[in-house]
Parts: sequence; structure tokens; C-alpha cells
Amino acid sequence: MRAWIRPEIPALPGHSNPPRIFDTASQQLVEAAPDDVARLYVCGITPYDATHLGHANTYLTYDLLQRVWLDAGYRVHYAQNITDIDDPLLERAIATGVDWRELADEQIELFRQDMACLSILPPDDYVAVTEMITEIAEAVCILLDRGIAYRVPTPDAAGDDIYFDNRAAERAAPWRLGEESNLDSATMLQFFAERGGDPDREGKRDALDPLLWRASRDGEPFWPSRVGEGRPGWHIECSVIALKHLGLDFTVQGGGSDLVFPHHELSAGHAAALSGHPLARVYSHAGMIAYQGEKMSKSLGNLVKVSELRAAGVDPRVIRLALLGHHYRSDWEWTDADLAAATARLAAWQDPAALTPADASHALSAAGVLAELRDALADDLDAPTALAVVDNALSHGVDDPALAVAAVDALLGVRLRN
Repeated sequence: MRAWIRPEIPALPGHSNPPRIFDTASQQLVEAAPDDVARLYVCGITPYDATHLGHANTYLTYDLLQRVWLDAGYRVHYAQNITDIDDPLLERAIATGVDWRELADEQIELFRQDMACLSILPPDDYVAVTEMITEIAEAVCILLDRGIAYRVPTPDAAGDDIYFDNRAAERAAPWRLGEESNLDSATMLQFFAERGGDPDREGKRDALDPLLWRASRDGEPFWPSRVGEGRPGWHIECSVIALKHLGLDFTVQGGGSDLVFPHHELSAGHAAALSGHPLARVYSHAGMIAYQGEKMSKSLGNLVKVSELRAAGVDPRVIRLALLGHHYRSDWEWTDADLAAATARLAAWQDPAALTPADASHALSAAGVLAELRDALADDLDAPTALAVVDNALSHGVDDPALAVAAVDALLGVRLRN
């Protein structure tokens, strides 16, 4: 699957420090310093509706992380999936009378356009689940052979559904249920029920055991495999894609905080059971954006869509600045004030006199501004502080405006001059 065009990143003098980011599993800041190549996996979209600001905030977070890594002199290998076969996509296709493949293709293309307009760095491997069915089915076979998966009779299907045995995985792999999320059993059960799980499914060994392979039902798409006709469960797809494209124990797994449990927790369990290694060194999560008093979500329909803002004439750099105005881990509510503030900020930064000192004797060092930007972003991707650094530079002017402009472009992804 092709991604989108990569924005150019200006070269800057010197190097940043390795970033320190918050690790959900350990609940502390840790240095995300790879040995050589920084390997990043971020969960992608289920393409049944357009990109909303919650999506954009997540992908902007890991765009910033990549920019800091690159500025620190690391090579980056970034993989992202597309869940182009799943219940929400099929349900939307039926509701709208559109073939599920056409709906997925349409929304994936719109997502590409949104990401390109926002100057988000694309993944090196952009992988659709439908491109990986054979590999995923083989992984399910391995788990069955190892006694870490089991079949559940499914009378209304062509075969048996297959489930992951959490307790067997805990005995066999370097993984424990709850070690990433730090949630108690009651909260895990609540989230599992709310976020695609089936705790009440008859025949399961444990309520929190997740689906690995869904046997084919009438009217649903399916693929032949050694485990029978069917399609993958949600979590196993990311495990297999990440292991194939990034290898063992990669640097960072990222996504929105609503994926901490069950998706990231169980994806890590599947990967550990398959490989004998932890999935990632750091588990990182972006906060949620609310709108009209509720978390922005497709199910509620309270979406502010990137494509609709663009169609209304909003400069994509304004959208990017509005998101950068909030720390990536914070939960916050989008209002018109965010758009107004970001519009005013871009106008100020774009002013032809911006960064040019009225009095050269009071100008700031552009090299010093660059150092402050690097320090802010290396400290848990502190974009609000980085924006304040640029605002301060504007109020004084700098001795080398071209360097400051290049720094804003390279590190914050906001191009001020053509």
C-alpha cells in the first residue's frame, strides 16, 4: 500500500539530544534512544470515515517524535497498519450501500491527502491488513500449535472462531496481562466490553481472551487459510505487521490513549507469544480530544474533520499549530478559540518583518532559539513550550532569521516561507 509524499526537512547545524517520552507501562519518562535505527509502529485507521482531529493529533505526535530522532542523527523506520477489514467498516458499508472495499479505498485516499496537507511524515511501511491475511493466519496456526490459542465452536459459521489464551500466554511468554496498561481486572473488563471485545462469549476460557480469527459467516468477506475460512481479529493484525516490518523489541509503539487497553496490551501479548520477546521498549500514547462535551469519536459523530476544515479554507498549518498548542499527552476540548489562536499565531509568524530585529543590539541568537526548541521537544515532545520559544523570538527578532525559519520547519513541521 502506498503512503503519501514525504515533506522535505531542512538540514540544521548540530544535533538534538535523544528524546525522553512518557512510557505508559512504567508510568515514567524514559529515554527513547535506539541503538542505531529508531523503529516506530503507530496503529493506523479503520477507513470507514474521514480523518478527524483526534486522528490528526495522534499522527502529529509521532511525526514530532520522528523529527526529534532525525535531528538527533538517527535513522527512522516507521510502520503503520490500515485496518481495512473489520466490523465497523463492514457495518458502515452496509448502512451506506457501498461496497466495503470501495469505502475503504475512498477513505484511505482522503486520509493520505489530510496527512500530506498537515506535513506528517509518512510511514516507510504502510500496510493494509488485507495484504497480510496469509501471514496472520500462519501466526494463528503457530499459537494453536503452542497451546496459546484455542477453538470455540461457532454454529452460525463455516468453522470455529479462534481465541488467544491469555493465561497460557502468561506462562509461556515474557508478558503479563495488565503490565502495559496498569489497569485492574474490573477496568480491563469494562474497557474490553466497550472497545470491541466479547467478554460474554460462550465457550471462552476467560472473559478477557481476545478473538484471533473469525470464522466466515454468511454475507461477510473471508479468506481461505490453514485455520479455515475467515478473517483476522483486531489485535493480531498489528502484532504480525509490526514483527514482520520492525522486528523484535522495537523502539516505540504509539497510538491514542484509547488503545492502551485492550488493543495495545493484547497486541503486545500476541507478539510476545509468537516471538518470545517484548513487542516494544516504550509504549507511548497521545491524549484524547473532546468536542461538544464528549470525546471526539466516530461512534458519537461529534467529529471535527481535517478535510472539512481544509474545504472551508483553513490553512493546514493552522490546524497543525492548533494541535501543537496542547501537550500531546493531555486530554482537551476543541473550541473555535483554538482555531482563532492558531490563525493569529501563523499570521504573526508569517509577517514579513517577523524574526527581523528592530534593534540588532537586542536580537536573540538564532542558534540559541534552535537549542531551546530542541530542549523543549526532547523533553517529552513539549510542543507548547516550543511554540512559546518561537513567539518570544518574534518579539525580539533573531540574528539569523533563515536559521530560525529552517528550525521551525524541520522541528515543528510549519513552513513559514516558500
